[in-house]
Amino acid sequence: MPRRWLQRYIPSQERLQRTRSLRFMHHMLGDPALWILSRRSVGNACMVGFFSAMLPIPFQMVLAAFGAYCFRGNLPLSVSLVWMTNPLTMPVVFYFNYRVGAWVMDYPARHVPDHITTAWIAGQMAHIVVPLFVGSILVGLVLALSSNLLVRLIWRWQIARSWRRRARHRARRQRH
Repeated sequence: MPRRWLQRYIPSQERLQRTRSLRFMHHMLGDPALWILSRRSVGNACMVGFFSAMLPIPFQMVLAAFGAYCFRGNLPLSVSLVWMTNPLTMPVVFYFNYRVGAWVMDYPARHVPDHITTAWIAGQMAHIVVPLFVGSILVGLVLALSSNLLVRLIWRWQIARSWRRRARHRARRQRH
């Protein structure tokens, strides 16, 4: 992963420390290890962020921040990845998680009616909750582990590619 590209989109440590709503996390925001962009920290941030995004719970960003602190991931990246499940994508993602959970538990999946109402959702909630959480945890684990592995492989490939490019450049300079 190009470090400069990531740094362009991640907010600075000073900017987040000045934010009033984050005062309770001041000790955590001051930890320089949570702001490093390395193969390990970015991989762990993706792992924590994607896992937190898959959980159908409130305060996913707080969970991602705590996970970044525990796993030494990049804090702003892990918190921003939670927004993969934004209000537009949340119904699709959670329905997929529910279907995965129902399939794993060999549970008959509920079919969605043509017109969804809050009364229908409230009536079905007892049948939906367990498969939704099982599917969300499974999809979250698979997505977290595969994203961590993929980030580390891509990062390593980028470094090897830049080393080869520099070696070719040095070889050309030595020939001339």
